[in-house]
Amino acid sequence: MTTAPQSPVREPAWPLSRSAIGLWVTEGVIASLGLGVGAALFAVFVPADAPAPFPVLRWLAPALVLVYAVVAIGIRPWVRFRVHRWEITGEAVHTLTGWLTRTWTLVPVSRIQTVDVTRGVLQQLFGLSTVSVLTASSQGTVQVWHLDADVAQRVADDLAHRAEQVRDQAT
Repeated sequence: MTTAPQSPVREPAWPLSRSAIGLWVTEGVIASLGLGVGAALFAVFVPADAPAPFPVLRWLAPALVLVYAVVAIGIRPWVRFRVHRWEITGEAVHTLTGWLTRTWTLVPVSRIQTVDVTRGVLQQLFGLSTVSVLTASSQGTVQVWHLDADVAQRVADDLAHRAEQVRDQAT
């Protein structure tokens, strides 16, 4: 009995840094506060005797912001952490992203043109970085989000070195 060759389409092995949960919670708090201020201003400045549908919206808007806050702070960060995965193999970069719409990406090392490491303001507070892998593909850049800063730098250096070796072997 022969076994079928292993498909390259599989779930990547590594989760993002656990610090990503804190980052996503912080982003949820910031967004919820902004929406909450907007909903509060709407509720305060819309008169109670305004024409329909404004009286209903005076109280519906804060309620919807509260529901959003519960999802953005209490649910979404943990779900995203469970579903976002990444892996670097000898042949490719694998990513799996999305918590509602799932996107699986495989980038062969031979197609890599540039590898960048970026750190946003909030990422810096949590010690995280994003590794961006640029190819000549029409899909553009593949990103491995929210890795620990030292891991991201090692991954970027390793990928750049491997891509250079592949280019040198091709010439």
